[in-house]
Parts: sequence; structure tokens; C-alpha cells
Amino acid sequence: MSTLELDPVIDDPATRIVVCCGSGGVGKTTTSAALALRAAERGRRVVVLTIDPARRLAQALGLDELSNEPSAVPGTSLDAMMLDMRRTFDEMVHAHSTPDRAAKIIANPFYQTISTSFSGTQEYMAMEKLGQLCARGEWDLIVVDTPPSRSALDFLDAPQRMSTFLDGRMIRLLSSPARAGGAGLRKLIGAGFGLFAKGVSTILGGQMLADASAFVQAFDTMFGGFRERATKTYELLRSPGTAFLVVAAPEPDALREAAYFVDRLAGEKMPLAGLVLNRTHPVLAPLSAARARTAAENAGSSRLAAAVLRLHADRVDLAEREERLLARFSGAHPTVPVVRVPAVAADIADLDGLREVGERLAAAPEPPPAGSVHQLR
Repeated sequence: MSTLELDPVIDDPATRIVVCCGSGGVGKTTTSAALALRAAERGRRVVVLTIDPARRLAQALGLDELSNEPSAVPGTSLDAMMLDMRRTFDEMVHAHSTPDRAAKIIANPFYQTISTSFSGTQEYMAMEKLGQLCARGEWDLIVVDTPPSRSALDFLDAPQRMSTFLDGRMIRLLSSPARAGGAGLRKLIGAGFGLFAKGVSTILGGQMLADASAFVQAFDTMFGGFRERATKTYELLRSPGTAFLVVAAPEPDALREAAYFVDRLAGEKMPLAGLVLNRTHPVLAPLSAARARTAAENAGSSRLAAAVLRLHADRVDLAEREERLLARFSGAHPTVPVVRVPAVAADIADLDGLREVGERLAAAPEPPPAGSVHQLR
């Protein structure tokens, strides 16, 4: 297992995009912000795109709130923003339509449902916003925090899934009046559509079916733009200037998801920088758990000493468990570099807290020699 060194990644001017991905709750957002701040303070012009961060992260960056447009982090060359899914979708509609047509689309109830709750919309809009930031050319490094979703792979699939939905059979049937020049549904495709429409109306309700049909007719000219942008986004993610960081916690589910994601990235030929193993618990003293517990039993009247020894023993047990989990991951993925990031004691409350996380990300402590924890017994 090799050690992942992150400073060379963020210092390299050829690296233009860093994508932090992984399952939910593993610290992707904090990792993204800390890495972006470190890159900015090492001379890059950086923007970090976060997805639904806790309010305390905005406060840690010295901002009252994060919006859909980049805001300067005081005293740094870092800009930060939070994805507004609906607003980004609206921007895309305006960019690919006339003002009148855009107004009709945005006012349509079916559009309002899709733009806020359709499966994959958030992931698609994260990639859309990434494309917008790249096109502006104001930053030499963009750090992306991928959406929290059931599967860390969703954002890779989202552009194609959205494009497929908007160009799928149901949508083509709904849009057929516009494509037939107003000749009428029944004349175009016969009684088959009547059965289809009746079934959809039963599921969606007549008004929603009418809204959906009106939406698709207005949206029809934008289908090609969706497919084109999905293709560009995918190629952007595969480009040599992109570096993926898979973020995981030392827990079975998180590492299992990380392993699946590593395999998927390899299959898609996307550039993987390595694994960030967050919130690890390194052993702080060369004393085995067994010896610590024995010493605690013999501590006599010194309750404090006994308590400290037992805490150390628990820490050793935890460190051993984490090493076993990581060894299992590395056994299946021996070429993936890894950096262990020790857990921070308190919540991140300010830029100094983010700097501390950044230092831990870059410190890349050497892994313990094989079997060393057991040898201390």
C-alpha cells in the first residue's frame, strides 16, 4: 500500500478539478473545504462547490451563508458556494431557450416537480454547475463535493439518466403533438396512445398529465442540449486535469462503498488520485492493549492511571480494527494510494480548524509496519 501525497496533487497546475466522492457521512464536505483552503493558501485560485453543507461550515469559512454563486472567503484566494439545484436548472433553461419559452417552462408545475425532486436532478445539476464554473475560467482549481446520496456513484450516472429520461419513450409520446405539428395524438399514433394516456392519467392525474405534455412541448428544443452537455460533462470528468479522491471512514460499509467506487472509476477510465481514510485513531503510545489492561488492574489506588490505561487499551483495539479493514481494502486494491486522516477532537468552527484538517490531509503519516500493533503485546 503506497501513501497518497496530496500537496503534489493540488500544487500541480495541470490539476484543474478535484472531485471528492464517497458514501454519506464520511466527511466529504469538510475534506473538500479543507483541501480547497490549503490549495488557495499555497498559491492557487480556487473555488469549492459544496452540496448541502452544515451551516457551521459556512461560518467556518467566515461567511454568513453560501449561495449558488461563488463568494470570496475573507483573507484568502478561495471562493466558496453551495449548489442551489432549482436555480441551476433555471439558469440552464434560460441559457438554452428564448425568454418567452423559458418563462413558460419555469412556470410549468411539472417542471417545478422535476427540478426539485426528480431522482438524479441534484447530481445532474452538480455536474452542470461544474461545467459552468469551468467555462467561466476564473479559477485554476475547482474542488467539488459530490452530493450525499444512497450511492456514491449516482453523480456519474446522473447526466445520462437525466438525458435518457428527457428523451425516453414516455416523454416522446407526451411531446408528440408538438413534433407532429399539431396534427393530434390519435392521428399520429392511433389508439395505442389513448391507452397510454389513460394509464398515465390514472397514475399522475389529468392535470399533471396536461402539465407534463405542455412542459415537454416547450422543452422539446432543449433535448439536444441536454445530451450534448451530458457528454461534455462526462468527458470533463475523464480528462487528465481531473483527480478523483474517494473519501471513506474506517467502517465496513464506507470502505465497501469506496471499493465499489474505485472499481467503477477504473472501469470508466477516470483518473483516481487515491483514498482518503477519514477519522482514523492512530495509537499514541507503544503499549499493547493486553499490557495496558494488566497495568490498569495493578494500578492499585490510582484510579486516574487505571482509567487512562483502559482508554489506551480501547484505542489500540480500535486502531487494530481499522487496520484490518484497511488491509482488506488494500488487499483488493493494492495500487490505490491511501492517506490516513486522524480524527479531529472538536467540530470545525473556523478557518484554523479547516487548516488543521488540511494539514492532516497533507501530512500523510507512514502506516505502521505490518503486524506492529500485535508485536507490542
